[in-house]
Amino acid sequence: MNISNILSKLNDKQKEAVTSNDKNILVLSGAGSGKTRVLVNRIAWLQLVKKCTPWSIMAVTFTNKSALVMRNRVQSLIGVQKKSDIWISTFHGLANHLLRTHYINANLPKDFQILDKNDQIRLLKQLIRSLNLNEKKYSVHQAMHYVNTEKNKISDIQNTNINNNSIKTTWIRLYQSYRDICHRSGLIDFNELLERAYLLCLNYPNILHYYQKRFTNILVDEFQDTNKIQYDWLCLLSRESNNLMIVGDDDQSIYGWRGAQVKNFQRFLEDFKNVRIITLEQNYRSTNNILKAANALICKNHTRLKKKLWTRENKGDAISVYCAFNSADEALFVANNLINWKKKHGSLNECAILYRNNFQSRLLEEILSKKNVPHQIYGGIKFFERKEIKDIMAYLKFIINQNNNIAYMRIINTPNRGIGPRTLESINKYANLNHLSLWDSSLFISNKKIIKGKSAIALKKFITLIDSLKKQILTILPLHEQIYHIIRQVGLWNTYKEKTSIPTYHEHIHNIQELIIMSKQYDNSLESTIHESPLQQFLSYISLEFEENLSNSHTDSVQLMTLHAAKGLEFSQVFIVGLEEGICPSYVALTNKELLEEERRLIYVGITRAMHKLTISYSETRHVYGKETIIQSPSRFINELPIDCLEVS
Repeated sequence: MNISNILSKLNDKQKEAVTSNDKNILVLSGAGSGKTRVLVNRIAWLQLVKKCTPWSIMAVTFTNKSALVMRNRVQSLIGVQKKSDIWISTFHGLANHLLRTHYINANLPKDFQILDKNDQIRLLKQLIRSLNLNEKKYSVHQAMHYVNTEKNKISDIQNTNINNNSIKTTWIRLYQSYRDICHRSGLIDFNELLERAYLLCLNYPNILHYYQKRFTNILVDEFQDTNKIQYDWLCLLSRESNNLMIVGDDDQSIYGWRGAQVKNFQRFLEDFKNVRIITLEQNYRSTNNILKAANALICKNHTRLKKKLWTRENKGDAISVYCAFNSADEALFVANNLINWKKKHGSLNECAILYRNNFQSRLLEEILSKKNVPHQIYGGIKFFERKEIKDIMAYLKFIINQNNNIAYMRIINTPNRGIGPRTLESINKYANLNHLSLWDSSLFISNKKIIKGKSAIALKKFITLIDSLKKQILTILPLHEQIYHIIRQVGLWNTYKEKTSIPTYHEHIHNIQELIIMSKQYDNSLESTIHESPLQQFLSYISLEFEENLSNSHTDSVQLMTLHAAKGLEFSQVFIVGLEEGICPSYVALTNKELLEEERRLIYVGITRAMHKLTISYSETRHVYGKETIIQSPSRFINELPIDCLEVS
């Protein structure tokens, strides 16, 4: 291959990064500046010009998709190579390879298995019960959160003195039991892959030396997403004679909540000698107006390495800023703009709606459905497909119709009420033999006392609960109060409320509150009918308006996603909605400087997803987290954008 082909499509800064002879290189790669091209061409340059063997190169990134793209592009440049010749993989993939190769040193069986998330949950459930712990106080999701957090720290708690009266030491006891059973069973979870690989290198100098000698060229993609253990592992693998290139953008570090540390950039500059910083600032994605706004915003962050994006593109359209009267007005504004876009440009796939929190999608989905705008949730699930919402809807459907076996199977042990597999087997068997619904079968088995003990008591309580709720929905309570009452009575509210210290469960509560808001708004516009109760009408409305509008990935549809999910993507037109104080930045970030800077980076990521048209919206009033309508203030981030880039309406 002609070497000039490697450099012909690179700008000067990209060429500088690809051809550098420095040992330690930090490529500070701005949004849309072609970092993947730099990495791929650097790998080709090392082999074709520097005559490095593929065997000596290790490239790590964060997703299998990114690794596959990188590998395919390298092969298109320099020809097909064996997968084993060059290590291009995720951190977890490389860790697995190391542990498979050195399983004896890692104290693992040769055929060790990796626990997926569902297996991990099942194991923790069993442990919580075997240790006779209160399942409300020590829930499985809190346990998983604790275990995974400790793994990321590489906690050494084997010699901790356990005080049975301490909540902390109860968690430690659970953690130790979890590790013991995994060890005995030859199982390791996803986070432990990294921990074991790190400890393998740390505890066996001969193995470490082998890989240090082998991987003379190490390249790291998306460095801003590295956590402590990943950084420490890289430090172990790198030595003075090795070449290390890290590529990333501290302005796009938005995963602090899952362990990523933006301070790893500073650590790298401190821990490695004579680091050469090469800044990629030419953007190939967005117009000048969009980049000017992004630069002005991110400059407000003080703990960052300096760079300024620029482009050869034209000025482009002004950034539209829309002040909505309320969230429904905001959603309608977005929908109408998309309809106009479709008429003028023809493709909704080029459009995205970005929001800070998943619960914000509910009203957007509703309005888009009413306006017949095809849409789908990217990297997530629709509002009525979320577990907590499906659980509630199953209860509502079952209270209306006890012949609904599908709803019955979903709610019978949700939340856990101690009705085990044997009891369910008996109910199913009797129902099948006598052609009864599961509910009627339950009534018969309970009345005839066919089952005994705790299961019998639990089943009787469930029957009493459903009977009670059937009577209560006949009261004159407004629809939203009926639904709220049902959610509390069946135990779902407390199940999620007790777990709000875990970010994902905090969001579940928001989603439940959003459903209550929706039912209240529906109730206020409801026309009474003698054929259906308000609850029946609401369920019919949901089925007709939402079930038939489930997205089809093959249709031309606008993408809805969180700002976090948007990282790495690009769209011709982007809407960032709900840009208000308390939403973005979140209330928690308002009093925390580090969190506030991460929230600003999140908006920076959102802005730089837009190629041609960016629209930002906020609402003067909004139903937030189940509260009554409250007055909202526009996000401080809007005020940080240059006025000459904006078109306010």
